[in-house]
Amino acid sequence: MSSTEVAKIISYENAPAFFENLRAKGHKIVQCHGTFDLLHSGHICHLREAKKLGDILVVTITGEGHVSKGPGRPYLTELVRAESLAELSCVDYVISIPFPGAVEAIECVRPSYYCKGTEYEDTSVDVTGNIHDDLATVEKHKGQVKYVGTHVFSSTKLLNNHFDVHDPQTKAFCKEIASRYSIEDFKQAVSDLAGVRVLVIGDIIFDKYSYLKVQGLTSKNQILSGRFINEDLQAGGALAVYRHVKAFSDNVELVSLVGDEPWVDNELKQYVAQADDCVIREPGYTTIVKQRFIEQGDYAGKEMTKLFAVNYIHDTQPSDAVLERVQQKIKAKLAEVDMVLLIDFGHGLLSDSLREMIQKEAPYLALNCQTNSNNFGFNIINKRYHRADAFSLDHQEMLLAEGKRDLDYEQSLKNLAHYFGSHYGWLTRGGVKTIGVQGGTKVAECPPLERNVIDTVGAGDAFCSVAFLSAYKKHPIDLSTFIGQLAGAQAVRIVGNTQAVSKINLLKSGVALLNF
Repeated sequence: MSSTEVAKIISYENAPAFFENLRAKGHKIVQCHGTFDLLHSGHICHLREAKKLGDILVVTITGEGHVSKGPGRPYLTELVRAESLAELSCVDYVISIPFPGAVEAIECVRPSYYCKGTEYEDTSVDVTGNIHDDLATVEKHKGQVKYVGTHVFSSTKLLNNHFDVHDPQTKAFCKEIASRYSIEDFKQAVSDLAGVRVLVIGDIIFDKYSYLKVQGLTSKNQILSGRFINEDLQAGGALAVYRHVKAFSDNVELVSLVGDEPWVDNELKQYVAQADDCVIREPGYTTIVKQRFIEQGDYAGKEMTKLFAVNYIHDTQPSDAVLERVQQKIKAKLAEVDMVLLIDFGHGLLSDSLREMIQKEAPYLALNCQTNSNNFGFNIINKRYHRADAFSLDHQEMLLAEGKRDLDYEQSLKNLAHYFGSHYGWLTRGGVKTIGVQGGTKVAECPPLERNVIDTVGAGDAFCSVAFLSAYKKHPIDLSTFIGQLAGAQAVRIVGNTQAVSKINLLKSGVALLNF
């Protein structure tokens, strides 16, 4: 990096005081903000036009961990992006902003003029919906918004078409989807999900992640030894599914069962709106906690290392009286919803009679019946259920359902769809692909959209939460599979269930992947 580049690149922490000093000297500051992942002639034209409005041009770029343009982005590191901008004679200063949006960037610089491309004069092109907050922040500090530039190019389109941002399989799939559906079609499909009235049913599971530094083997017993660092508690199971669905539709309720431990209510209040809370608190019932011990490390670009797990789960089913309360709670809600999203973890919440009642009375049943270490061999989807309008399962669950190792996956999925009378069915195969069927004949295959995995916990829940909503809206199978895969791709970049998937990030990722 040259001395000129060093002088132009300013830290986010030092920037407010630096620009306050320039304003005090009477300088007119102009600001442009963006990712600038691939500097092109459209950018340069935009920046040159912006510089003409004032004395000093400041370019703020979105920091590396906050770019939400989909898998494989940003293509260039923030340092390379900053250095490239600093090389331009029209640019006076560059700052990397450690936030996903522009509001913090504007607060940092407080420009006289904040410049956007001419395409943003129509604010509807901003899929995030954040542009109104950006403009309000500019005006709050007595600045003006200007729309400048004449050549509209797209870094994303250039990268998708001419660079190896995605592997050939993913690129071919996205080009095929883009040939069938416009970006507006995709945005409308995601928007369609907003009005669905959903009842989520399933076990609430709190995921406890305990981080430690592995120190080696003990000298006497030769067992793994580690120094405890910290831990956090996350909303998993049906609670995670509720949060994912809530990101797309406001009308979501949750029926589940927890104990009356002192900490449980405080946790639930963080995630479940009071109006949506149909969770039964039962004294003597053990709230499910799954504790994972994890080696502390920097997981940027690699999957985290889990050492072992401990489950805190009742080893017997709740009493008949408790299960009757659960059944009555569900029965009272069925007439008020469009669809039931049933996540069966096999931990005791669902009795055979309750499963039968839901299958008989749910207006639309979306089913995910999971296999885990606690229920292995017992919670098999086609042994527990005979009806589902939509369903999803993973590779291991399909093997158990079919009772054999060698499968024709597409045919097995069609067989299950026929057995359940399903309109939609999905087989998720992690890093291989996801297969979807619709109406027993239409088939879609989608490769994994994110190769840089941090944590797979909850990715399947994220997929089915969104794919099931799309199925209810009768979207074509290739489009609904793509939308579900976008949710799963987002989830594998999140540690456990620390966050729900974001509708805005899903939209931005989808728009980026369809931009050919």
